[in-house]
Amino acid sequence: MLLFLQPCHLTLFKNMSTRNYSGSESEGQLLSSLVQHFGDNLGRKDKKMPLLEETTLTGDPLLTVPIVIIGNGPSGICLSYMLSGYRPYLSPEAVHPNPILHSKLEEARHLSIVDQDLEYLSEGLEGRSSNPVAVLFDTLLHPDADFGYDYPPVLHWKLEQHHYIPHIVLGKGPPGGAWHTMEDSMLTISFGDWMELPGLKFKDWAASKRRSIKSDRVMPEEIACYYKQYVKVMGLQKNFRDNAYITSVSRLYREQDDEDESQVSEDISTQHLQMEKEDVQTSLIKRNWEVRGYQRTTDGSQVPFCLFAENVALATGTFDSPGRLQVEGEEFPFVFHSMSDFGAAISKGKLRGKVDPVLIVGAGLSAADAVLCAYNNNIPVIHVFRRRVTDPSLIFKQLPKKLYPEYHKVYHMMCTQSHAVDSNLHSAYTSFPEHRVLSFKPDMKCVLQSASGLKKIFKFSVALVLIGSHPNLFFLKDHGQGIGHNPNQPITCKGNPIEIDPYTYECTKEANLFALGPLVGDNFVRFLKGGALSIARCLATRQKMKHQLIVERGGVGDGVP
Repeated sequence: MLLFLQPCHLTLFKNMSTRNYSGSESEGQLLSSLVQHFGDNLGRKDKKMPLLEETTLTGDPLLTVPIVIIGNGPSGICLSYMLSGYRPYLSPEAVHPNPILHSKLEEARHLSIVDQDLEYLSEGLEGRSSNPVAVLFDTLLHPDADFGYDYPPVLHWKLEQHHYIPHIVLGKGPPGGAWHTMEDSMLTISFGDWMELPGLKFKDWAASKRRSIKSDRVMPEEIACYYKQYVKVMGLQKNFRDNAYITSVSRLYREQDDEDESQVSEDISTQHLQMEKEDVQTSLIKRNWEVRGYQRTTDGSQVPFCLFAENVALATGTFDSPGRLQVEGEEFPFVFHSMSDFGAAISKGKLRGKVDPVLIVGAGLSAADAVLCAYNNNIPVIHVFRRRVTDPSLIFKQLPKKLYPEYHKVYHMMCTQSHAVDSNLHSAYTSFPEHRVLSFKPDMKCVLQSASGLKKIFKFSVALVLIGSHPNLFFLKDHGQGIGHNPNQPITCKGNPIEIDPYTYECTKEANLFALGPLVGDNFVRFLKGGALSIARCLATRQKMKHQLIVERGGVGDGVP
């Protein structure tokens, strides 16, 4: 399952590779022992542990973990929860406000949602996600939430340990992912209840920690702490490994030869281009995935590891790579691309007493957060964005004023304190709609260009470019570009998400590779849970089919199903 490429460890797996499994208890015991083995070895300060050097491995087939989850944010946590045997059932007293959906749920009340036909249940539902199962699961957990109702969930959860599917969750930091790096002074766009994960209400957790929640929206620090504690409360710790950095994910093949049976590593994206189908079918069998990386220890050293998995789930989110303007001078040290860098500059007093304004580029909520941060610290702002202030796609148009007064304050300034209205700079804030940055100069000047082509030059103290972020899938061939809806474009959460089967969340262009969360367009926590449900159901179904096939053949499997 977990392979550390030293002679003693190769021996360990060679000796264990012939074990068979008769029940979930033996699987769980094996996983626990190997997870302990994984933790013990990564905790050692052995800098000489080599990564796999050869492309061919000889010897017996190796044990593989059924699924490795890359990313330990809310997507990865929720998927681990579902794979750990937690099953959602229709509550005995529940009545869903959608009568058609409720009637469907009543038809199979005795079955968990994982064991039901998700396509049938999702039919006809509408919501703020393009993925039907995401809409289904959201309406089961938050019925009619988009209409302003606060109905309780119609589901209750049972832990059924015999449904446990061994898995490993790898993340660069503590459970919670990017939430641990977000600016603490801001409030979440979603309500705290919408940020919670199944089985543990956010308000109940906050009350147990004696934390005072003053509004429905909360600070990212609270959410990050909730996610970290969630893993402990739900008993998921054994599946998680922190400070783990992935360097490559590739396919393994087993070459069939009478004299030399070996495994060949081939990148997931080149297999379709470099091999003829018939040759592949006769000489190679898709075996599993190889996941390579390293874990950073407390002393800063890097200890390599290599894992093998039948399936891989991508749950990395989209905060890894900030969007860039790709203009001259963007690499200057006074041009920031994150709120954390801007906040650090303010906290260190670098902008105190500055006469020149801060230049903020972007028209989304992150840019609005930066405007508020500067405004509250008495730092003048030049706000540049390409859209018209009347553009209906602006996020501010979609937010109720009563719930998000601070963002509407920014939008009001964008409209009324525009350079188009008054050619002079306002003392606190001036917006430049329908403008773009042409270049940043070494003397901390910026060249702007209007929609009509008119150029303007302004002096600034620091620049902050907040035009979105993109996932960093560098560990896949071509950064995973080939698995998007448009294989010729980079993966982005809005323009080009990973193309998946809507009911299994398996990549349509790569079998046994799954994706969920922002990578498939579900940017809100309340919708990513549907991806976890779909993947858990898919794996459980395949596990049953594999077991039935083994029984019909009168034999036993050669590894964890």
